[in-house]
Amino acid sequence: MRLRGKVYKFGADVNTDVIIPARYLNISEAKELARHCMEDIDAEFSAKVESGDIIVATTNFGCGSSREHAPLAIKASGVSCVIAESFARIFFRNAINIGLPLLECDDVVRETESGDILEVELVSGEIRNVTREKLFRAKPYPDFMMELINAGGLIEYTKNKLARGL
Repeated sequence: MRLRGKVYKFGADVNTDVIIPARYLNISEAKELARHCMEDIDAEFSAKVESGDIIVATTNFGCGSSREHAPLAIKASGVSCVIAESFARIFFRNAINIGLPLLECDDVVRETESGDILEVELVSGEIRNVTREKLFRAKPYPDFMMELINAGGLIEYTKNKLARGL
């Protein structure tokens, strides 16, 4: 699976309250959540982000509450992948459960800026900064996690398995 998009770079400790502010937690429609994604850290994010774009952040991305709304808002906004030095563990799991790929790669974070174009190959973990002509490698996903991501998340994966009688 190859992803390509423009980078939106954020710093450390981007918490779930910033990703999707609590005042919107009564919304359950993904596209409506996307309209408010990251608005407390970048008020124009939802207007600028395009399908396939990539978030890059430093440490502890997704910290805070365990709300599933946060990765859902990111995915529904069109972001294809989040790359950070580290993620809050519950955010990481919630993201995989909805089919939003996350990669940990310190070098990408250090050597990438907002506006750069990245190409990401999830199977190999290869990340190419097209703008700066640099190549990086993140740890690739194990096969079973790629199956979840390719299916669109845990629910779709389970539906597919049940439909096939497995």
